[in-house]
Amino acid sequence: MSTLTESAPGYRAGRTLPFGVELVRQLKRRRTMAMGGVLAALPFVLIVAFAIGGTPGGDEDGGGGGGSRLNLMDTATSSGANFAATCLFVSAGFLLVVPVALFCGDTVASEASWSSLRYLLAAPVPRSRLLWSKLAVALSMSLAAMVLLPVVGLAAGSAAYGWGPLELPTGGSLATSDAVPRLMIVIGYIFVSQLVTAGLAFWLSTKTDAPLGAVGGAVGLTIIGNVLDQVTALGDWRDFLPAHWQFAWADALQPQLEWTGMLKGSAISVTYALVLFALAFRNFSRKDIVS
Repeated sequence: MSTLTESAPGYRAGRTLPFGVELVRQLKRRRTMAMGGVLAALPFVLIVAFAIGGTPGGDEDGGGGGGSRLNLMDTATSSGANFAATCLFVSAGFLLVVPVALFCGDTVASEASWSSLRYLLAAPVPRSRLLWSKLAVALSMSLAAMVLLPVVGLAAGSAAYGWGPLELPTGGSLATSDAVPRLMIVIGYIFVSQLVTAGLAFWLSTKTDAPLGAVGGAVGLTIIGNVLDQVTALGDWRDFLPAHWQFAWADALQPQLEWTGMLKGSAISVTYALVLFALAFRNFSRKDIVS
């Protein structure tokens, strides 16, 4: 490969597999369209559910989950902003994990399963360049999925319930001019908190030729983390679990924005993610590509 790259006139490693080319390839895939359709449909499913079941909050048994989460559901139909926040709340724990695992876990393993990976490398695309392009596209699509849901929720909720202030779980409200920036903070934090799942999926994608194994493995390990966070006997050890901080974005829905929990959660998530991404690049650089 080195002889080829040195002798080929005009060859530039940095120009191989451009971001735009890889992005278009991934956007055209059926799984991308299907996932986008599911996320865009969720707000309408919730609107229909609220229309059939009545106004949220009619059954307050006070059990489990904490008062702030219950109140967030109670105010779901107060305004479009509240409905968008509710869409994020009901999906952040699991539904938004799926597109992250899918986009990051399927990207390399699928090429291997199609026996097209070795042809990409023979183009020649350097291994590190290939991984960086695929990782950048996967993370961009994951972020787009997290933006799509609340944007559709905000539009659909505003049409169904009107545009008004964001009713806060702890009482009070935020003016409409402040609601959208707070929701942007929530989306940003959810994306950062999901970097651990992205790292797991991407690492597993370089270890296997089975896309389902990489995606399912990342989702399964994320679920295990959520289960461990419920084991109170672990005490302070739970602070080192990314799942322990997954709902720290609720601090953005306070009269005074509180950053402490989100900063701790972000530090934990980014640390784990960097280690997993490094393992993925290390593994792929040494992997014998036979498919």
